[in-house]
Amino acid sequence: FSADRAQERVSVGQYGSLIASVPKNITSMPITSQVECARQQRFSPYENNGGTCVAVAGQDYCIVASDSRLSQGYSILSRTTTKACQLTPKCVIASSGCNADQVALHKLLKFKIKMYAHQHGKEMPAPAIGQMLATTLYGRRFFPFYTFNIVGGLDENGEGCVFSYDAIGCFERLKYTASGSGQALVEPFLDNLVAYKNTDKKPTVDR
Repeated sequence: FSADRAQERVSVGQYGSLIASVPKNITSMPITSQVECARQQRFSPYENNGGTCVAVAGQDYCIVASDSRLSQGYSILSRTTTKACQLTPKCVIASSGCNADQVALHKLLKFKIKMYAHQHGKEMPAPAIGQMLATTLYGRRFFPFYTFNIVGGLDENGEGCVFSYDAIGCFERLKYTASGSGQALVEPFLDNLVAYKNTDKKPTVDR
C-alpha cells in the first residue's frame, strides 16, 4: 500500500510541475492547431472555349459554317479564330469546344488523309473521312478530344452529306445539324426553316 501511495505522489508531483510550467495567461493566448488540414489538389486539362458550328446538306451542295470567337469564361480572347478546317477539296470539318484539342485533332486528320492519298493514289471521300473521325475519337475515349465536331462535304455521287458527332465518336449522317454552345438555339431554327417542321409554309421547290 505504501508503495502505491509513493508512486501516486510521484505522479502528482510530475503533473504539478507540468501545470506550474504553463503560462498563467494561457486563456488570453490564441488557440492554434498544429495539425494541417487536408487539401485536395485539382487540375483539369480541358477548357471549353465555346463556339457554334452549323452544317446543311442538299442534293448537290453542303454548307458548313462556324463563328470565329475564341472565349474563356466571360473573356473574349480572339474574334478571328476559325473553327472550320478544309480537309479535302470536297470535305470540311468544324469543331467547337476546347481550342487546343481542335487544333490537335485537325492536324491529326490532315496527316491521316495525306497518308491515305499516298497509299491509295486518290482523294479520301467525305463518308470515309466521317468514319475515320469516328474511329479516331473512339480510340481516345479514355482521354477524349474535348471537341464536338461536324463533318460536311460531297460523297462519291456528288450528294451533300453531313455527319454529327459526340465527344467519343458516336455519329450519324444527317441533312443538317448544329453543335457547340449555341446548339439549343440553332437547332429549332434549322427545324423550322430547313426541314419545315411546325410550320404551314411548305417549300415551293424541291431542295
